[in-house]
Amino acid sequence: MPTSVTYTAVLDVKRSTAEHLARLLHDHRIAARTRKGRRALGCFKQAVLILRWFTDGTRLSQLACDNGLSTSTAYRYLHEGLTVLSAGAPDLATALERAKAAGLTHLNLDGTIIRTDRVAAPGPNGADLWWSGKHQHHGGNVQVIATPDGWPIWVSPVRPGREHDTTCARRHGLIDGLGRIAAELDMPTLVDLGYENAGDGFRHPHKKPAGGKLTETQQTYNKVIRGIHGVCERANSLLKTTFKALRRVSLDPSRITQIAAAALVLLQLEYDRTI
Repeated sequence: MPTSVTYTAVLDVKRSTAEHLARLLHDHRIAARTRKGRRALGCFKQAVLILRWFTDGTRLSQLACDNGLSTSTAYRYLHEGLTVLSAGAPDLATALERAKAAGLTHLNLDGTIIRTDRVAAPGPNGADLWWSGKHQHHGGNVQVIATPDGWPIWVSPVRPGREHDTTCARRHGLIDGLGRIAAELDMPTLVDLGYENAGDGFRHPHKKPAGGKLTETQQTYNKVIRGIHGVCERANSLLKTTFKALRRVSLDPSRITQIAAAALVLLQLEYDRTI
């Protein structure tokens, strides 16, 4: 008599998304000259394994057990999925060109911390490189550009969680890129005070002066900016609520770059929308 329990589950993604990923994996196997019959799983079953990890946050050990694989093979299958999916994410230039073509009134920029397991990586002055003092946990900083209605159109490579949003934005070329599009098309980028003094192309609330207070005009301006920019939080929420894998990453923190890009591609597939 078996001691284990099997059950039926339904994956909360469109079948077309799984089929698209399966085609990408098939093309990857052809490019890698993988011989027929050399893989334990077919492309579609591998796609389902990857999507279970993304959407449900299923542990790799459990995925390996469910599919009769070794844990190392499950990791390899996942990393292949991250590679083929992230390759389809738009780069910054492409995302900004799409924004231009769509004639958007403005863009939103916000950073989010992708939580990670504890990592020992000393940074400048001996500080923990991946520790976010603001959020009080380890993580990687990912910058997200969104449309006026809070739809994410670009995600940045990961930076250590100890770095501030403005520092990350400069390293990714966002200050120059978004400043240029604001000057050319009068399309400013709305941000919070984490990007204070980023440049003329950015709009952020006025900071209350030390020992003073804001004027009535400044207070009204802040309400307008925060009200409009608040929609931007939908972009980060969409990514993190749709994909549990983004809530806590147990892989190498550098993998967050591929994970975030792959999640953006999957989100676009699920909603059939790029901008």
